[in-house]
Amino acid sequence: MRYFRFVVLVSLVLGLGLRLPAQQEEDQSEKAAAPAAEKQQASAKAEGKAEEKAKEEKAKEDDKPPVVTHHEIHVRGKVLKYTATAGMMPIADDDGTTEAHIFFIAYTLDNPPGGNARPLTFCFNGGPGSSSVWLHMGAIGPRKVRLEPNGDMPQPPFELEDNQDTWLDQTDLVFIDPVGTGYSRPVKKELGKKFWGVKGDIQSVGQFIRLYLSRNERWMSPLFIAGESYGTTRAAGLSAYLINNGIALNGIVLVSTVLNFETLEFTLGNDMPYILYLPSYTATSWYHKKLSPELEQQDLSKTLPEVEQWASNDYALALAKGDQLAPTERQAVIDHLSRYTGLSKAYIDQANLRVKQDEFCKELLRDQNRTVGRLDSRFKGIDESGVSEGPNYDPSEAVIRPPFTSVFNNYVRAELGYKSDKPYYILGGGFREWDWGSAGQGFPNVSGDFRTAFVKNKYMKVFVAEGYFDLATPFYAVDYSLAHLGLDPALRSNITTGQFDTGHMVYIQSRSLDKLKQDVAAFMQSAIR
Repeated sequence: MRYFRFVVLVSLVLGLGLRLPAQQEEDQSEKAAAPAAEKQQASAKAEGKAEEKAKEEKAKEDDKPPVVTHHEIHVRGKVLKYTATAGMMPIADDDGTTEAHIFFIAYTLDNPPGGNARPLTFCFNGGPGSSSVWLHMGAIGPRKVRLEPNGDMPQPPFELEDNQDTWLDQTDLVFIDPVGTGYSRPVKKELGKKFWGVKGDIQSVGQFIRLYLSRNERWMSPLFIAGESYGTTRAAGLSAYLINNGIALNGIVLVSTVLNFETLEFTLGNDMPYILYLPSYTATSWYHKKLSPELEQQDLSKTLPEVEQWASNDYALALAKGDQLAPTERQAVIDHLSRYTGLSKAYIDQANLRVKQDEFCKELLRDQNRTVGRLDSRFKGIDESGVSEGPNYDPSEAVIRPPFTSVFNNYVRAELGYKSDKPYYILGGGFREWDWGSAGQGFPNVSGDFRTAFVKNKYMKVFVAEGYFDLATPFYAVDYSLAHLGLDPALRSNITTGQFDTGHMVYIQSRSLDKLKQDVAAFMQSAIR
C-alpha cells in the first residue's frame, strides 16, 4: 500500500514536472498573443470608426443644401441671365426613411416674364446606367461641349462654350441623374435593387419630379419631359405614372426612342429587328458609298421609302416562310438585300437572309479593314482583327466619351461650385444588374403605359427625333412602335417626328443641333397654346 502511494506521488510529481515547461510555453504564447489580439481588435475598431466616419461624411455631403450660383451667357445676340442649382434630392420610402439621393442640376431664367408659369422641362438620358450629361452638355443646357462640326472629337484638352441652341430661352431646365448614375446613390447598397429596374426607376424619378414641383412651387408651370435612348423608355412609362398621380404633362421630347424592345433584340425566332433595321443599313451604306451608283446618286430621302416598303412586305413575308421559302424567292431576297445594304450576295446567303447589327457594322467596310459605329454609323473604327464576326468597340462612343467626361467634371466644380470626391458615373459603373420587368412576358415594352397617358391626357403632345445613322435605336423601329400604340385617330396627330442625318445623339453635329432646337421650339409653342 505504501509502495502504491509512493508510485502515485512520484507519477504526479513527474507529470507536473513534465507539464510545467509546456504550460509555461503556453502561458508565454498567450501573453505574446494577447498584445497581437489587442492590436488586431484595435485595428478593427479603428477601421470600423473610419468606415462609420466615411458614412457620416457621405451622409453630410448628400444632405447638404444645394449649391446656388448665378451666370449669364450670350445666345445669338441676346444675354441670358440665369441661376444654376446643383444638389441632392432625398428619395424616401412610405415611412419617410431616406433610401437614396438623386443628384440634379437645375437652370432657371432670372426674372422671366411669366414667373412660375414659365415652362419647366425635366431631362434625362438612358442606358440604363447613363447620367444626363449627354443631353445636358450636348444639346439642351446653357453650356456645352465643343465638338468638331460633324460631331467628331477635337484634340484635347477639351473646351466648354455657350450653347447657342440652349432651350433655356424657352423653358427652365432640370437635369436628373437617376439612382446609380452621376453622383446619385442608394443610402445602402442593398437598397439599390429597389431602383435598378424598369418599375423602380420610374417610381423614383416620378417621386423626384413631385418633390421638385413642391419644393420650388412649380405646380402651375407647363410641364415637359425630355428623354434620350432608354430615357425615352423611362419617359413613356413616367408619363403614365405621373398622370395616375395627378401630374399632367404638356409635352414629351423623345430622342432616339425605344418603346418595345422586341423591335431591337436579335433573338432566335424574332425576325422583327431584321426588317426594321434594314432602312438604317441602307442609310449607312449610302453614307459610306457602298451602294450601287444608281442609289448613291439618288437622294437618300427618296431611297428610304422604297426600302421601307420592300422590308415591310416582301422581306417580312419571306422571313415568315422560314425554311419553306422557295429557291427562286430566296434568290430574289438575296438580290434585294445586297442592293439595299451593299453586302455581298454570298455573305447574305450564308447569314440566312438575316444580318445582325454587330455583323453589319463589321462586314460593311471589311475590305477596308474598318468598322462602322453602332451609336452613329458615320464613324469608322479600326479593329485588331479583320476576320472577327463583330467589332471590338464602338468608334462612335469612343469619340464622344472623353470630351463629355472631362468637360463635365471640370464644369460642375469650377463653374457650378459643386464639390464631391465621389466618381461621377457618366455611363455605367453604378450597378451591375437591371430588372427588366415585363421581359418575363416576352420583351420589355412600355407602349401600353404610353397609350394610357395619351388616353388620360388628351392635351399631351410628343415630338420624336430620329437619326438616320442610329444603329442602336433605328428610326424605322421607332416608327413601327409609334404606329402600334393603339391610339384613337383623334390622338394620333399629337405625335410628330423629325428626321436628322446623324446617329443616336442627333445633336452632336452642329447643323443637326440647330435643327433640333428649331423643331423643339416650335413643338413647345404648339403644346402650350
